[in-house]
Amino acid sequence: MIARHSAPPSLADLEWIASQELDRIPDELRQPLGSVVIRVEEFPDEDIEEEMELESPFDLLGLYHGVALPHQSVLDVRTSPDMIFLYRRPILDFWCETGQDLNAVVRHVLIHEIGHHFGFSDADMDRIERFE
Repeated sequence: MIARHSAPPSLADLEWIASQELDRIPDELRQPLGSVVIRVEEFPDEDIEEEMELESPFDLLGLYHGVALPHQSVLDVRTSPDMIFLYRRPILDFWCETGQDLNAVVRHVLIHEIGHHFGFSDADMDRIERFE
């Protein structure tokens, strides 16, 4: 379903779109996702901006925060869940600049960040998006 918007989608709207698009992601990514939390925020926080040396908070559409599956160990003590952040304002800015379908943009960002959870390369993620 393609969402049509007469006003910029809110955080709740983007969360709903992300949930719908997550259901459409290939099983090879979605099934083993486990307890990864997906959060939508307006922008990356200042610490992330500094850590990633962003020129602008609009430079980052999403972020995987956690330990990629290939690097996890049963001996590790985990104090927080793995998380995928989607950044509303940068996503909306990209959407407006490119004219792409908003659902497709959110789906692309989700696939890319989920790919980081699995330790996939950018080439792996491109293949998944092309052949789903």
